[in-house]
Amino acid sequence: MPDSIVIIPTYNEKENIERMIRKVFSLPHDFHILIVDDGSPDGTQQIVESLQTEYTDRLFMERRAGKQGLGTAYIHGFKWCIARHYDFIFEMDADFSHNPNDLLKLRQACIDGADASIGSRYIKGVNVVNWPMSRVLMSYFASVYVRMITGIDIQDFTAGFMCYKRKVLETVQLDKIKFVGYAFQIEMKYTSIKHGFKVVEVPIIFTDRTAGESKMSTRIFREAFLGVIQMRINSIFRKYPEG
Repeated sequence: MPDSIVIIPTYNEKENIERMIRKVFSLPHDFHILIVDDGSPDGTQQIVESLQTEYTDRLFMERRAGKQGLGTAYIHGFKWCIARHYDFIFEMDADFSHNPNDLLKLRQACIDGADASIGSRYIKGVNVVNWPMSRVLMSYFASVYVRMITGIDIQDFTAGFMCYKRKVLETVQLDKIKFVGYAFQIEMKYTSIKHGFKVVEVPIIFTDRTAGESKMSTRIFREAFLGVIQMRINSIFRKYPEG
């Protein structure tokens, strides 16, 4: 059985999903894909279903009723992948802001000794294409803020392009992950590190979507800003057995 699976959460991604699936399956490693779709009304599910007849036993889909948040989509996907014993479990967006070719770099980082690897926009300067400056500054300084609060030296805390070894996701007690939006990515990295896992950053170039609509909102950023403080306070009273 292949050892690697890419979780792609979707909501209204009909413009991107077929190209993304075909691109991942064209890579020189046998990746599987799990789509976690939150009831897209635009036909995303139907496109995936049609491709499942072509990519039998490689392309899977979990359908959820309505938008329930990015974090819950990934938690759902993580549990699905753990139950099927994949060794390397990836997070990736559907909109090509994450280059599928970089899946190979993230996987190699974990083979080389990391427990989790981050596709980092900021480990070597600021590598973001087509974002307005306001969005770049907000994202960059969000990570600066998280470093100040947590004391952990991760340059891109909010990155959503990740590879986890299965043992990390089996250890961190997924049901205790509280955030569902932007702060989910912060909490997962922080919790993994607090459990003693080695998390490394791999430089990537992030390119803003050219098709479909962004799911980002000021509410999501607000959750992250306030949530980081609460997360840090809660961690003082929580025990983190090492993985």
